[in-house]
Order: sequence, then C-alpha cells, then structure tokens
Amino acid sequence: MNCIIIDDEKNSVELLKEMVGRLPFLNLLKSFTNPFEGLEFIQSHAIDLVFLDIEMPMISGIEIVKSLRNKPQIIFTALDSKHAISGYDLDATDFLLKPLSFDRFLKGVNKASQMHRLNEFAGSSNNHDKNSNLDFILVKTGYNTIRIDLDDILYCEGLKDYIKVHITGKTIVTLNSLKKFEELLPDDRFVRVHKSFIISLAKIDSIQNNRIVIGKSIIPIGDNYKTKFNSKIRQ
Repeated sequence: MNCIIIDDEKNSVELLKEMVGRLPFLNLLKSFTNPFEGLEFIQSHAIDLVFLDIEMPMISGIEIVKSLRNKPQIIFTALDSKHAISGYDLDATDFLLKPLSFDRFLKGVNKASQMHRLNEFAGSSNNHDKNSNLDFILVKTGYNTIRIDLDDILYCEGLKDYIKVHITGKTIVTLNSLKKFEELLPDDRFVRVHKSFIISLAKIDSIQNNRIVIGKSIIPIGDNYKTKFNSKIRQ
C-alpha cells in the first residue's frame, strides 16, 4: 500500500516513519510537515493510505479530507479524542490517539490493509465482461464491501454522488455515480430508463404509458431512454 504522512510535528512524523518501516506491506512515498504540500501530493499521485494529523495550525486534517474528491483511506492522528467523531463522520479508516503505540498503530493499519484487499477484489470482479456469467457485484458501503446478488436487484436510483440500490427486502446506499454503476451491470439484464434510474428487466411487473411498475415503486421512462428501453422490451 502506498502511503504518506502529513503531520506538522517532526517528532510525530519520525515516529510514524519508524512504525511504517516495520511493515513490509507499507510503502512510504513521502512525509510532510507542511499540510498544503501534502494535500498537493495527494491530488497528483496514487495514494492508498494517509496518516493525517487533525490538529495543524494552517489547515486541519478534517479540512484536508473535505477538500478531496477522490479520497484514499485515512488514518487520523490527534492529541485529543474529541476529534474522533468528526474523523469517523468522514469515513476515516481509523483514529489514533497520541502518543502513538505500535500495537494500536498495527491494529489500524491491518484494518486499512483488509479494506484495500477487498477494494482490489471488488475492482477486479467488477471489471468483467458485462455479459459474463458472474451473478453478483461487490459494492462499497460505509466501511464495508458487500456482495449484492444480481437476481436481488429491483432497480437503482441515482442521487447526486450516491446511489440507492433497491433490492429485495432493503435498500443499500453506496457512493458512486449512476453512469459508473451502469457499467458494472450486464446490459442483457439491466437497462437505464431515466437519468436517475436503472431497472432490472426481470423485475418489471407492468408498463403504464411512460412509467414502469416494480412492486410498489413507479419509475418514469425518460424521453432520451425510450428507444433503447422499447428495443430491450421487444428483444
């Protein structure tokens, strides 16, 4: 895992560097005492994990994470546990209280490593041919990567940066775009019918004018999607 350290305290940086050096699966690319330089590095490099101090005078670790569009895994460090809730609200992998102990550091890093392996597996599983025989996809939600069986999906609903995957019995929320999610689904079983909706063809109960009924849900058919949808229905 490629990682960096951002902490304005040199002693903390040196301690983290020593701890990182003990673990062969961590590759420390760089360390920063200037948080703005660290932020610029994250935005221009492929980073898997950031050890990030929350309490810095120029810009806080919280503000750094909020400014990122593509977030690597974050392990926050701080002197005061009062910041822990803010860290977890940003989906941080872990929160380490200073002074750091190696045992607690190792626990956080092992959690990050497990998530990294799951995300790699999810990526390799989802980059399959859309008409392959895979009958499930892997989706990240919160701190977990979960399996969703394709047969269980009723429809998917796009909401800005999030997607609601409506499946039999419940709804799963994941951070993704509907366009990217559409690429994961086999196009012989799913079709986009609206800028905000993808439906499972097998789950259609009825079609009423420009609306699709799936269970108790009524889904509109967008003007730009009618031709493709009608073609799928004929097939």
